[in-house]
Amino acid sequence: MKILVTGAEGMVARAVARVCAGLGDEVAALAKRELDITDRDAVSRVMIEGGFDTVINCAAYTDVDGAESNPDLCFAVNAEGVENLAKACRDADSVFVTISTDYVFDGSKEGFYDESDEPAPQSVYAAAKLEGEKLAAASYARSIIVRSGWIFGPGGTNFLSVMPDLLSDRKKITAIEDSFGTPTYAVDLAGRLRELAVSGSEGVFHVVNSGEGTSYLGFAKEICSAGGFDDALVAPVSSADLERAAPRPSNSQLGTIRGGILGPLPDWRDAVKRYLTRD
Repeated sequence: MKILVTGAEGMVARAVARVCAGLGDEVAALAKRELDITDRDAVSRVMIEGGFDTVINCAAYTDVDGAESNPDLCFAVNAEGVENLAKACRDADSVFVTISTDYVFDGSKEGFYDESDEPAPQSVYAAAKLEGEKLAAASYARSIIVRSGWIFGPGGTNFLSVMPDLLSDRKKITAIEDSFGTPTYAVDLAGRLRELAVSGSEGVFHVVNSGEGTSYLGFAKEICSAGGFDDALVAPVSSADLERAAPRPSNSQLGTIRGGILGPLPDWRDAVKRYLTRD
């Protein structure tokens, strides 16, 4: 299979490229400087010249707080860019997989959100991601839209990914105790994205590691337990204390009523152990 991976410098894109190449796929992983997905002509040209069977879109505007003051760029990448890729895949009769977010929900539900729940984005970032979902589906009915969240893994720069390094350096950290989600290991997510690409599926899927959801504080405690770090370095903090520009859902735990066709991913606690002991 010949695969185009966009947003090549990101954590998930790198994981996707490694997983697909390891399975024998021919992978072209393009960074923004090589392919700006907001440039419709460039997207069409790359698809025509590349002859790709599949596109896995990992390109995204991910500055959740920055999006509040820069909505045009956020929508250009997370909505219009997704539409450009979907249309190009439609024209080429290629598989299109794109990543959305758990933040499309407002957090008011107790328990897990599944694919039948109605999104209600509360931030510019979330609204742009949801618009990208809608544009992809409207442009190309065979689009595969994968909602995920709380992604951690090698090369990641988010809090979940850098936490082990901070703790190993004995740096004190604060972790939010009143926001809940479902951690997702980038390597496991990458494998599932590839599985969905060859499954003949379409529509929206929730993809996260299995197991009970947790708070950031709970995730930090698990990192300490699995990695032998001092949990006295971790202090709880509330979401309100952080005074961030963009609202986040207090609960964005994802479950699935569709992902069962491929079976559950490993428990996130197992994923944490694999992350900490990777070569």
